[in-house]
Amino acid sequence: MKQDGIAGARQPAVGALAAVPGSVGRGAGEGAAAPGASGPAAPAPAPSAHGDGEFHHHHTHAADTRHPGRHHLLTVQNLTVAFDMYDADAPFFRALRRRQEVVRDLTVSVHTGEILAVVGASGAGKTVLADCIMGRFASNEEVSGEIWFDGELMDASGLERLRGRGISLVPQSVTHLDPLMRVGAQVRGAARGETRSARAADARRRAERQRALFADYGLAPEVADLYPHQLSGGMARRILLMCALMDEPRLLLADEPTPGLDLDLAVRALGDLRRFADTGGGVLLITHDIELALRVADRVAIVRAGTVVEETARESFEDPSLLRDPYTRALWHAMPKHGFQVGAPTGDGDRPACGPQGAGEDAAGANR
Repeated sequence: MKQDGIAGARQPAVGALAAVPGSVGRGAGEGAAAPGASGPAAPAPAPSAHGDGEFHHHHTHAADTRHPGRHHLLTVQNLTVAFDMYDADAPFFRALRRRQEVVRDLTVSVHTGEILAVVGASGAGKTVLADCIMGRFASNEEVSGEIWFDGELMDASGLERLRGRGISLVPQSVTHLDPLMRVGAQVRGAARGETRSARAADARRRAERQRALFADYGLAPEVADLYPHQLSGGMARRILLMCALMDEPRLLLADEPTPGLDLDLAVRALGDLRRFADTGGGVLLITHDIELALRVADRVAIVRAGTVVEETARESFEDPSLLRDPYTRALWHAMPKHGFQVGAPTGDGDRPACGPQGAGEDAAGANR
C-alpha cells in the first residue's frame, strides 16, 4: 500500500513505512517527515484540548457530550482513502490501472458515553471508514490522515492491536456466526495466554464473562448450547453484540446492525448499543436509516461522496434551520415524516438537483 508521508509520534521514518501495508498517520506537508527521510519523523502534535461545549473538529455537541481528559475517545482526522485498480470499463486485456478515491478528507469524532450515527447512502464510504478504524487495509489501498484513540495517535499496527480489545466490530450480517459452532463457544472465543495455566485461567474468565453477558442481555443459559440456525433474528443479533463485548472494548463499530429486522427488533437492537454507551463506552453506528438512527444517537454525521458534510447533535434535526449544510437540510426534507420532499428548498435559496452530484437523489437513498 502506498503511503503519502505517513508518520506519527514514536514512528520510524516515512521512507521505512512506505512498504508496509496499512499504515495510518499524517499526510506529507503536515509535520511528517518527507518520503525517503533517514531520520525519525517529527512527532505529530495531539489535537488541541477543548471543553464540552465548544465547536471544534468540524462538529457541534449534544447536551451531555463530555471530554474526559479533554479529548475524544476516537478522532478520525483528514482521512483520505483511494484504491489502485484496473479500469472496469476498458477491454479486459487492455485495461489500465487507475486511482479511485472513495474517502476524501473525512473528519469525524466519537466521545465517551455517546452514540455517533454515521449516515449516508450506499457507496458513500461508511464501511471503508470502519475498515480503517479497525486497521484492515487492502494491498492496493492508499491511505493518508490521522486516527487518534483515547488521545494517542495510531498507526496500522496500533489499530491492529486494538482490534477486538479496545475497538470491536458488530458486523452487518448474522452470517458472520459460524453455523457449525454452538453460540456460547463463539461468544467465549479462544483462550489466550503464553502458558497452559494462563490459557486455562483465561478460559475460566471467558466462561464467566459469557454467562454474565447472557444474563445482562436476557438470554437463558441454555441458549449457549444452540447453533445459529436455532436462534431468532433478534437473538442472533445479540450474540454478535456479545462476541464484540467479550474483551470489554471501549469503542463499538456497529456496521448496519439492523437489516432484516422489524421495527420492534431493530429498536431493541439499537437499545442494546445505547446501553453500552450509557455505561461509558462509545459507539460509531453506521447506517443508511436516519429515522432509526435519530431514535438512539446523540450526534449524527452525514456522509456524502466520501466525506462528512455535517456532524451535529441529534437535536439539530428537530428544526432544519439548525442544520448547517444544504445537503443535510435536503435530507431532512426527504424524510417520510416531513413529506418526502425530494429536491425540497434548503433555506439558502437553492433547490438541490437530483442525481449523483445533487442532494435530492442521495437524500432519498439515505432513507431507504
